[in-house]
Amino acid sequence: MAHIHVESMQTAVPTRVALERGRTLPIAVTGPPIAAAELQHRFRAVLYYRDRLEGEAMAQLEQAAWVQESLSEALADHPKMAGRLWRRHAVGGQGPWDWDVKLCDAGVRLLMASVDTTLTAFLEAEDRESKEPALALWTDVEAKDPEKCSPFVMQLTRFQGGGYAIGACCSLLHTDPLSFINFLKSWARTHAQVQAQNKLVPNQMIRYTRYFRNPGAATRRLRSTPLVSVAGDAATTELFRVVGDAPGRRALAEACVAQASEKLGVEKPTRFTVLAGDGLGGLNVLRSCAKGDGETTTTTTPPGHLLREACWQEAGLEEAVLDGCKPVHVSCSIVSPGAQEGIVVVMQAGASAELLISATVPSRK
Repeated sequence: MAHIHVESMQTAVPTRVALERGRTLPIAVTGPPIAAAELQHRFRAVLYYRDRLEGEAMAQLEQAAWVQESLSEALADHPKMAGRLWRRHAVGGQGPWDWDVKLCDAGVRLLMASVDTTLTAFLEAEDRESKEPALALWTDVEAKDPEKCSPFVMQLTRFQGGGYAIGACCSLLHTDPLSFINFLKSWARTHAQVQAQNKLVPNQMIRYTRYFRNPGAATRRLRSTPLVSVAGDAATTELFRVVGDAPGRRALAEACVAQASEKLGVEKPTRFTVLAGDGLGGLNVLRSCAKGDGETTTTTTPPGHLLREACWQEAGLEEAVLDGCKPVHVSCSIVSPGAQEGIVVVMQAGASAELLISATVPSRK
């Protein structure tokens, strides 16, 4: 049986102190407070690349160093990604907790791993999707001490015979999937720039890796676990692109939930949560309910809007070039463990009036 081996756990911190360090971005919740399980709702992206690093222990170490350095450089330009989910008492110290994203330069959790199978075999496996969680290992964000947990995790996993995967997860409360994809594309560009610059100006950290006396350092293992299929998430996501004015997002969200449920042939959830940016870096969390559960909303697309089906490929993550190569495959998904309700994420698609909306609904028939 193939195993996945975690070889190192590191933290990539920004190379420069953020000018906005200490600033908080509010998470405004309308309705019941955020539950511990909701902290684990996340977006996952896995990018697969081919390379020629078979058997080159030093080259593999150097690649890991490049990833850490370029990630640290990219974080300096995106301080929110290096921040933490933060909770505090509501005004007056009474009632439920209030939540924020705090810009604190805490950094990103970075894992280095290897797996006992080839890239081709993994991609062609019928159960590939159920094994992909092993390529983007997640550690739950603790409700009691969320500031101690990274809501953004990245993992570099090498395959036998060459090739590797970049797996990344981020809490939906920390950033939305489209913003996360844009960060990963920005990191890929930074990765290329850092490598190009260091061809001219030798980097001390890269040079240091060449002095490892023990080639076995590249294969040191912190833990090994069988690469087995994980039970699929009990929810499925559909994407929609919306053209029109911003008002009416609650009605838009319910229209997307209704259309996603109809397409998947499942019962429309009676309750769902809408996550939408406030335009200033903060997040609005709106608890909503369908007709018959205390509130009446429409299930048709509001006038002035054009709703069409979309896909993650439209975000352009397939163009994220690393080491001169585009990914041979990209997988994107919203993970909502134990979700009994719908989850809608409203994302601004660039500077235009377009919105990208993900509707995740329980898969029960």
